[in-house]
Amino acid sequence: MRRKRIWIPAGIILLTVMAFALRASQGRGKEPGWRTESLKRGAVRAQVSATGNLKAVTTVQVGSQVSGTIAALNADFNDQVKKGQVLAQLDPTFLRAQVAQSRADRERTQVQVRQAVRDSVRVFTLGAQGLASQSEQDAAQTALDAARASEQSARAGLDRAETNLRYATILSPIDGVVISRSVDVGQTVAASLSAPTLFTIANDLTRMQLEAAVDEADIGTIRDGQPATFTVDSYPDLGFTGTVDQVRLQPETIQNVVTYTVVILVDNPELKLLPGMTANVTILVNEAENVLRVPNAALRFRPARAAPGAGGPPSGTSGGVGGMGGGRGGTEGMRGGQGAVPRAGEARGNMAGTRGGPGGSPGASGGDREQRRGAFGEVYILEGGTPRSVRVRTGITDGSFTAAYSDSLNEGDLVVTGADRSGGGEGESGTVNPFAPRFGGRH
Repeated sequence: MRRKRIWIPAGIILLTVMAFALRASQGRGKEPGWRTESLKRGAVRAQVSATGNLKAVTTVQVGSQVSGTIAALNADFNDQVKKGQVLAQLDPTFLRAQVAQSRADRERTQVQVRQAVRDSVRVFTLGAQGLASQSEQDAAQTALDAARASEQSARAGLDRAETNLRYATILSPIDGVVISRSVDVGQTVAASLSAPTLFTIANDLTRMQLEAAVDEADIGTIRDGQPATFTVDSYPDLGFTGTVDQVRLQPETIQNVVTYTVVILVDNPELKLLPGMTANVTILVNEAENVLRVPNAALRFRPARAAPGAGGPPSGTSGGVGGMGGGRGGTEGMRGGQGAVPRAGEARGNMAGTRGGPGGSPGASGGDREQRRGAFGEVYILEGGTPRSVRVRTGITDGSFTAAYSDSLNEGDLVVTGADRSGGGEGESGTVNPFAPRFGGRH
């Protein structure tokens, strides 16, 4: 009985080992099926994606330089106003009293000046007759000068009081539309240390600007005049266009991420875009027309037991898919014939053209220039059921496809993007795992 209990588990284990061995032998004898894609010609566009907010090109905050109570409001939200138009009126009661007091002070000093003039004339006359000493004449002249200085001070005080009275009437400094009103009738305005904002006026909403925050990894590709497209949540099915006008040099660091503000000018003739809207913007930084578009998966693919450096660049040459050798964000490199390793920044989707490519400039385009500055890559085309290595020179990439240049590639060729083998793995065939450790002599 005990022997029977021992042999039953042993038999199960033996059958399991035999099943695994049979499956492994069948897998080794099975030929892989290749996943391919036909090469096509088309355009490859490198773009930078960002988000930002819409603002009026010119926005003025209208405040008050004097304190007082709002007595009247002559403008409200969305009102069209003209330069010099009355927007609000502060209660002028106290300001008028200050003007009257300053005017009285000036008249008092004028009386003092006239008295000082009469006294000085009398003293100087007596002095000419030898009846007044020199000290008395000097005192009379000093009193006259002091009276005149007091008059000038009183005149300045009157001017200040009259100016404050004029400031009680709030005028529009520009033509535009009121987009914000921060006060109501009866509210007290205290202009002690800073001028409180009463209204915000946008100059012209038919011409707006989009301020987009672009990551530091992509800011090097942005240039004035580049076209941009964007969408807003209010009109998800509509696309809007603009032009890069300015790259501000002031960096902003939020959660250890450094961004720069890119200003994009936008035409808004139908007034669909409103200030403050959030926009998802895409800036075209580079493009190549009528080029062979190679899938990036084909540039990463390596067949089973491929010879080291087969079909790749010559010894000592290294580069990156998309002509971005060493660039950040969306690059895929070819180093010494090994597989292209996608970088962590590729997932962002903001493919920065030829950033870092030898001799390249972010704004350049055209097949010839792309071919001159491209890096080496390697693809496998399927011929007679067998992959054959072809070395190519790569241009810009959009994250999914890369512009490729080679006399050995033609439109319609089947490039291998992967292998399907039952039970196979990376050690057999497939794309290169960028996180797998590499040991000497293994490719």
